Amino acid sequence: MFKRLSYRFNWRNLLYSVAGLALSAALVLLMGFIGKKSGEQACSAVEVIVLGDESFIEQKDITAMLTESYGELVGRTLESIPIHKIEQDLRQIPYVFSAIVTIDMDGQLIIRVKQREAVVRIINKEGVDFYIDRQGHKMPVSLKYVPRVPVVNGYISEPYDSTLDSTKSQLMNDIFKTAQFVSGDSVWNSQVVQLYVNEYQDIELVPRVGTQRIILGNADSLERKFEKLLLFYRKIVPRTGISAYKTVNLKFAGQIVCERDERFKLEDIMIPDSTYNSTTNSINTQ
Repeated sequence: MFKRLSYRFNWRNLLYSVAGLALSAALVLLMGFIGKKSGEQACSAVEVIVLGDESFIEQKDITAMLTESYGELVGRTLESIPIHKIEQDLRQIPYVFSAIVTIDMDGQLIIRVKQREAVVRIINKEGVDFYIDRQGHKMPVSLKYVPRVPVVNGYISEPYDSTLDSTKSQLMNDIFKTAQFVSGDSVWNSQVVQLYVNEYQDIELVPRVGTQRIILGNADSLERKFEKLLLFYRKIVPRTGISAYKTVNLKFAGQIVCERDERFKLEDIMIPDSTYNSTTNSINTQ
């Protein structure tokens, strides 16, 4: 009877199960031993890596902050170094987008900091200036570094209290989109030197060449509006000269509305083209 039951019982599975439990227990003991030894290991070095194209912060800034807040880290046991607290403190720096702190097998503390990327600089009507970063958050200006981004001033009421905050108005969203568009195009990045918000809350472009007011309006249909501006430079300016018009309005769909400079007579700047309307000083672009 016992012999017959022994054939039915799977001794091989039992052996595998026992071996698996033994291996798991060994791994737990080994990891615990490694963890204990790692915790007792001393920090051998600190490496700071600053990522990003900006220069708001440098390695020496991070190193100085760590020394001031935590003292000398090299030589301390790894378990005594508050890695997560260091990450939290680094993320409080307004120019830091992300911070990750790790420890390698040699006991080296590696700190990777990614900087925020400024898109546009805002100067509000109170004279307070700040940047808007790639994520649409405000960030303070820096005395040590000035990025090459479009500058916007004028009738801007958006407040800033030196903290990281998102934009609060549709105007700021339109400025953000316009600045991104200008910076992303090599032609317009070279030709547009500044943005301006007039009393009607329209965005204007300040050109590098020419003195005319270029009224963009809001950020709707940006690609189409800049196509019309390119048409103005390519088809109108060669025939009339760069100074013939003091205002170029791109707000209206399907046309460019230009205001003539009083120094030029109408017959001097007539464009022999069926798309031109001398009554309204507009050019049909449809």
